[in-house]
Amino acid sequence: MGERFLPPVLTIAGSDSSGGAGIQADIKTMLANGVYAMSAITALTAQNTLGVRSILNSTPEFLADQLDAIFEDIPPVAVKIGMVSAIPLIEVIAEKLKFYGAKNIVVDPVMVATSGAKLIDDDAIDALTKNLFPLATVITPNLPELEILSGEKINSPEDAEKVAEKIFVKYKCAVLAKGGHGTNDANDFLFDGTGTWFYGKKIDTENTHGTGCTLSSAIAANLAKGYDLKESVGRAKSYLTGALMTDLNLGRGNGPLNHGFNFIDTDFGG
Repeated sequence: MGERFLPPVLTIAGSDSSGGAGIQADIKTMLANGVYAMSAITALTAQNTLGVRSILNSTPEFLADQLDAIFEDIPPVAVKIGMVSAIPLIEVIAEKLKFYGAKNIVVDPVMVATSGAKLIDDDAIDALTKNLFPLATVITPNLPELEILSGEKINSPEDAEKVAEKIFVKYKCAVLAKGGHGTNDANDFLFDGTGTWFYGKKIDTENTHGTGCTLSSAIAANLAKGYDLKESVGRAKSYLTGALMTDLNLGRGNGPLNHGFNFIDTDFGG
């Protein structure tokens, strides 16, 4: 048999016990996008489609051990960073990524869950921007997160453009300003030195648990496969749309996506 290779991609994020967001969504997304997924867990969460009940952070020492174990054996071609809610964990991640020279880093600055639950300490936001943003190839904030990061209200596409460029200049990383929060469309704006709009129709579904995790993981997967940033964003956005369109209906709140829509037989009869 000939040698086979799947680009290895690492997700550094929290675990979602209900499987719709966090590392579970990341791993499903990476598999569906043709890469080999690995994980370093920053926190355990007890949550479901209705909300987050509790969070148990990893210790910095244990997170460091996870990262060393991965980079020393199967160095990732791309890295996605999701929920990191404490300063010591953010500092460990930054230290290890710099030490190992990690590339193609996608940071999803997770601050608030779809359900509205807060997922990061206030003082950790400053550490996140100072330690991880400068290492990122791209960050993927939604509109509420953009407002937190910039301290400005966003009321129009022009506002989103202005804020994305401002963050790009400050932290020297590309910014994907995600639309869709409280709007009638799903248009995203990428600023990486020049501005590009990615247009999309908002899918009429309440089953949106883990959309941010899914999009950022799909971007990382496509970067790992050698696509440039704009192409990676476009391909990730198409994948996310497909995962939303099948309208998987699980749970009593904001349900999860169908991450395997493109290869799972969902015709079970009955």
